[in-house]
Amino acid sequence: MVFYLITLPITILFIALGFGHLYFSIRLKKKFPKEHIFINSFIIFVLWIISGILYPFFFPSNTREAINFHQSFSMSIICLFAPLLVFLVLLYQSKVVLKDKPELRENRTIEQFLKKYNLVNGDQIHNKSYTLRTDFRRKIFHLLPGLVIIILWIFAIDVWDGLWNADEIYGLSGKEYGMFLILMIGYTGVIIFAALDFVRLSYIFENSNVYHLLPDCLSNMLIKALKRNENYEFTKNAVLILSLVPLLFLPFGIFTAVALITSIGDGVASIMGVSFGRYHFPKSSGKTIIGYVSGFFASFGVSVFALWLFETDIVPCKMIVMSLSGAFVFLSIDLLSLKIDDNILNPIFCALIMTFFFIIL
Repeated sequence: MVFYLITLPITILFIALGFGHLYFSIRLKKKFPKEHIFINSFIIFVLWIISGILYPFFFPSNTREAINFHQSFSMSIICLFAPLLVFLVLLYQSKVVLKDKPELRENRTIEQFLKKYNLVNGDQIHNKSYTLRTDFRRKIFHLLPGLVIIILWIFAIDVWDGLWNADEIYGLSGKEYGMFLILMIGYTGVIIFAALDFVRLSYIFENSNVYHLLPDCLSNMLIKALKRNENYEFTKNAVLILSLVPLLFLPFGIFTAVALITSIGDGVASIMGVSFGRYHFPKSSGKTIIGYVSGFFASFGVSVFALWLFETDIVPCKMIVMSLSGAFVFLSIDLLSLKIDDNILNPIFCALIMTFFFIIL
């Protein structure tokens, strides 16, 4: 591992976005002291900084021409294409969609959004089928990062390196190419998510409010996917990606297991709890015993699957112990119901315990 100068813009950009995130969080906490959980925002700020600093060290310590080319290409996509894409979307909204349409601009305010949100969600709080549909939509978004990671890695190893033998042409092994794809797409995605969040949350600034530039399609999607308190927070997809970045140094099977626990384990627990849960624990909580049990077994199952698929040298007994440890950590975090976002806690602590057993067994 070595620091590449060509990656410096990525590091600078992520550190800048981290401080931007912190500034927004401070303003949100002042304006919505009860709704905004600042400890989550501060941890995310730290994750922005860590992700920016770590990026250059994910690549081999040699200076092969292939590595330099892909580093340059990745930097261009992350630092130029992603911001340019967001800028063009906002420019299109400003110069085309909203041009000569003051009534549309007036309708695109946080006040109008919250009215629609309450209209759609307010009367449906106790509607079980509606809650299930809403939860399902949320979990699908959480599942995407894990699925994308698996697809990209299998493509790089089995197709790029195995079927096409492209490593002999381009000078990158399957693992190197897989890491390049995951980092480039992951870092690009988190920048786009963050930029749109900055636009969405700009309503906290009276003189710099550009909320009206948020596309209607995105606004309508958020109405159906956000929890009430998340109207005053950054969305969870960027949080999940940032939480996974430091874990890329771990064996890929553990990294994938943790990503799937965070998405599928949490999703199964929530959906099963809403669908079949009768007995709540604690009684004042919305969480149910069937949700806890389902989340535990789902976490165990996806961990076994990930380790079996990507860590073929691990013996079955060790695989089961590692999977159980990850599932127990997931269950413990679910039971504790801490204020800290489980999209932060689950990846970090599941990875720590699974890596511990990976080393000692």
